[in-house]
Parts: sequence; C-alpha cells; structure tokens
Amino acid sequence: MIAGLGMAVALALNITLLPALLVLLRPPVPMRAVGWAGAAPVDLWLARHRHAVLAGFVLAMAGSIALLPRVQFDFNPMHLRDPATPAMRALASLTQDPERTPATIAVLAPNLAAADALAARLARLPQVAHAITLSSFVPAEQPAKLAVISDAALLLDASINPFDPAPPADDAATRAALLKAAGSLRVLAADARDAALRAAASHLATSFAHLAAASPARRATVAGVLVPPLTTTLNTLRAALQAAPVTPATLPAALRADWLAADGTALVWVTPATKSGAGNSADNATLRGFAAAVLAVAPHATGLPIATQAAASTVAGAFVRAGWLALALVTGLLWLVLRSVREVAFTLAPVVLSGFLTLGTCVVIGQPLNFANIIAFPLLFGVGVAFHIYFVMAWRGGTRDLLQTSLARAVVASALATGSAFGALCLSQHPGTASMGLILMISLVWTLVCALIFEPALLGPGTLGPATLGPGAHPAEQHA
Repeated sequence: MIAGLGMAVALALNITLLPALLVLLRPPVPMRAVGWAGAAPVDLWLARHRHAVLAGFVLAMAGSIALLPRVQFDFNPMHLRDPATPAMRALASLTQDPERTPATIAVLAPNLAAADALAARLARLPQVAHAITLSSFVPAEQPAKLAVISDAALLLDASINPFDPAPPADDAATRAALLKAAGSLRVLAADARDAALRAAASHLATSFAHLAAASPARRATVAGVLVPPLTTTLNTLRAALQAAPVTPATLPAALRADWLAADGTALVWVTPATKSGAGNSADNATLRGFAAAVLAVAPHATGLPIATQAAASTVAGAFVRAGWLALALVTGLLWLVLRSVREVAFTLAPVVLSGFLTLGTCVVIGQPLNFANIIAFPLLFGVGVAFHIYFVMAWRGGTRDLLQTSLARAVVASALATGSAFGALCLSQHPGTASMGLILMISLVWTLVCALIFEPALLGPGTLGPATLGPGAHPAEQHA
C-alpha cells in the first residue's frame, strides 16, 4: 500500500512539477553527446559474442535453478534482532534452559488421564525435554517418602517445637554468646588444616568479636536482619514435616485452574530438548525437529515453534502469490504498451533471470530469506521492468549500440541512486533491515548486469526506424 501510493505521488510529480521546473529553470541544451562513446568496445564485443553471452547467462540461470531447493527461509523472529543487546542476550540464555525457554508447545487432551498418556508418549521423543501435566505436580513414591518425613518429624520435633521455650535473651546474654562463639571459632581456626576453613573461621570470629564490642543498638539491628529469616526457615521446616499425601484434587485451586479446565480438558506442556552441543531452542533445526516430532504424535498441538513456521509458510506463500500477480499485471501492461509477445518476452526475460540469479547468490553467500528481506523480490519486478523496457523501446525504434546511448547512462545513474537508498539499509544495526538492504543490493546489481549485458545481447541488432531519443543523443542514436 505504501509503495503503491508512493509511486502514484512520484508519477504525479514527474508529469506536473518536473516539466514546470524545466520550463522555469531552462536547463541548457547539451553541446555534445551525452551518451557513453567509451562503451563502443563493449557494444562491439557483445555483437560479436552474442550467442556465447546468452549461453553463459542460460548456464547461470540453470545453476541458480539447481540451487533453489537450498534456499532457506529463516522463520525465527529472534534472528531479526541484534543478538548483542542485553534483552536478546538474556532471551538467548533462557532459550538454552528447557525449564524457561519460551519455545514450548501446548496440547489439549479431553481429560487428565488422556493428557497423562499423551505426555508419556511425548516424553519418550528424543526432541522433547519434558512433557508436563497437572499430574506432574503430584510426587511419585509417596508412601516411602512420607515414612521418611514421619521419622524426621519424630526426631526433630523436640528441637523445633520445644515444650518449654527459653525467654528471649537480653543484650548481656547476646554479647556473652557472641564472645563465646568467637573463642570457639579461633580454636577451630588454630586447629584447622584447610587454609580456606582456617581463613573463614578466623574472619567470622573477628566479626563476632567486633559485634560484641559494638553498641546494643548495633546488635539489635543485626538481630533484626538475621533472626526473622531464621524464624521463616524454622516455620518452613515445621510445615514440611507435616506433609500429607498429595493428589490432583488436593493441589491448590489456582494451580489446578492453569492445567485443568472446568469441563475436564487438560493441558500438556511440552519443552524442547537442548542437549549440550546439539543446539538450543533458538536454533531453527532444533525448533523444526521439535515441532515435527510433536505434531507427528499430536497433530492438533500449537505453540511458538509451530506458529512461527506456519507464519513463515503463510508469508512465503503470500509473496509467491503476489509475485505471480505482479508478473501477470506487468505482462498485461507491457502487452498494452508494446503489442508484441516477442517484445514482452524480451522485457520480462531479464527480470526473471535476475530473480533466479539473486536467489542463487543468496544460497552461495549463505543469506537466508526472512520476514523482512523477502519484500525485496516484488520490488525486483518494478525496478527490472523499468530498466529493460527503455532498452526494448529504443531497440524497436531502431537504436543500435545501446550501451553508447544516453539511455544506458541514465539507467546506470538511476541504478546508482536506487542503490544508494537500498545500500543505506545494509548499515542498519537491525539484522532484519540489514539483510533486506543486502538482498535489495544483490538484486539491483543483477538487474543492472542483465540490463547492460544480457538485454543488448538478447535484443541483437536493432531494426531501422525513427529516432526516438531526441536532441543531444549519441551519433548512433541520430543515425537510427
């Protein structure tokens, strides 16, 4: 939409503002030819080796077509961001942890029993780290564990639940206890053979001695820091020693609501295996294998690894359809202008060739397509046709030695201007934008090569006709 509106505005300015500026500014008429006389050897070489040049481009196109199966579409949106930023570094760290990775898959089962059975099947897959259901929060081997906890409660009950607790110590008793502990620690430091233990005991003894020598307010402050956490720990221990059998029905209601719907539908949460050296959940191969393995067992699964790949297929399919539609519309427009199937083919052949060469180059340099840079290919139609139709129109008017004309010079100037804008995208710190600029530059280079070498060789000698390029043209144009 933006590109279409921009072209409409550009067209309106070119047929209104530009002519008005030319009338007002009255640019001087060139006093010499504005073409490229220096390109005469190239024109001569193309004329003599026309068939060899065409054969070379045919072979290049065949090679590019052979590379098409190796074109990669990077469906991972994380790869469109700068991996050096703090947020992306943190996210990359999370993706390597199967307990915290966002690349998980969810599967719904009609009930908890079915979810448990499905989770057991999924957990056996080598691509799966964990398959979790509500039952995963129920401890296994509870009778044996409860027996051990009961024995521990019996042994520790007198210590953590005294019948006659001592009254809170006053400051004098606290100071005496600190000094006693400091003395014991010094004895330990003197007798310890391990250097680290000796240093730690000595340091702690010094700290206790300093605290004993401090003011009562200072000791009260330290007690306020240390005693409440100890109380919390003791309370946690008391609660743990009162453990009872756990079932899905006794789990907290909030937890049950996350994993079990009111109608009994149960959730299975699946995480990818991230073995050391075998990739992580930010790796496309890992995500692709993980999603394929889970979908083979549970075709109705969903989640980020599945959604991103489906989005990639949707986007790629949309651009393929847009490409065919653009080709059809451009072909129809060219037919209305040229009224010749042959000349329409002459105009479109370099466009198609440059498209295949661009894809082949992406494979050779290892540049995958992604959600950002795939936009370059529809633009290739517009830029390519805009260059090639000029040469076809000049050729049908009888112009020879196309590279020596002002037209070739104008095409190169236009390509340089367009390349400057596209090339600026390559400097972006955003990897997606930079890759879009790179592919736009590659496609522009191939488009220019096809326009300046393949197109003249394809057209061959022009037929004599009226001159069409106006005053100041190269003598070859005037002769035509």
